Amino acid sequence: MSRLNLSEPETKSKPVTKQQTLIDMLKRPQGATLDEIVEVTGWQKHTARGAMSGALKKRLGLCISSKKEERGRVYRIKEA
Repeated sequence: MSRLNLSEPETKSKPVTKQQTLIDMLKRPQGATLDEIVEVTGWQKHTARGAMSGALKKRLGLCISSKKEERGRVYRIKEA
């Protein structure tokens, strides 16, 4: 009969995906520029824009806003 090791609980957490990283960046009060997104995710600029348009807006139904600011165009997720 095998004994279970109860001293160490099994925690299975999902790995953080690039899409979740993008969502987290866009939810920050300061938002994120395209250059910041590219730097963190390693994506090309067109991939980052596509992810915001396709995955976040169309599939997940999130509302993405963009505004031209001093540091460039800043993207944010607008809370409903």
